Amino acid sequence: MRVIVLYDACVLYPAPLRDLLLEIAIAELVAAKWTNAIHDEWIRNLLTGRPELTGKLEKTRMLMDQAVPDALVENYEPFIERLSLPDKNDRHVLAAAIKCNAQVIVTFNLKDFPLAVLADYGMEPMHPDEFIEHQLGLSQGAVIACAKRIRARLKNPEISADAYLETLASQRLPVTADKLKEFIDLI
Repeated sequence: MRVIVLYDACVLYPAPLRDLLLEIAIAELVAAKWTNAIHDEWIRNLLTGRPELTGKLEKTRMLMDQAVPDALVENYEPFIERLSLPDKNDRHVLAAAIKCNAQVIVTFNLKDFPLAVLADYGMEPMHPDEFIEHQLGLSQGAVIACAKRIRARLKNPEISADAYLETLASQRLPVTADKLKEFIDLI
């Protein structure tokens, strides 16, 4: 049985990270989940700095939903009001995770998802670097193949394996980049 993982909005808008997380889900290493509210949040946050992407991101949203057809969590809203988190605006994320029985919430905002709170629901928060490192430990060849597929798609301009790993490291994935560097000839 695959681990059910809810991706928080903050991990979906650096495109290279989003691509790697999606490839891991497409490879069926995990059962990835998100909500329309999470989509709205990552799109809104990205457009703040990149307004020229208006319109293009709706296509990305649609492609994500098509690539992982069972990812969209719905009808989680009744859980929101009874939840308590340091940032009440994150309750929708926990509510969706509860609804889909997620074991992990992948997020950069670990302080907003305290382990003590999540443990009550049988889940844990995990930084994306730790999450991908964990996936490498479980399915090394499959994660390397994910990185290779992503790099193969990068054609305008083409990007070297070194440059791709530098990009991952710059997106707060230093451990992932270091571990993948061991397999640079395969990426």
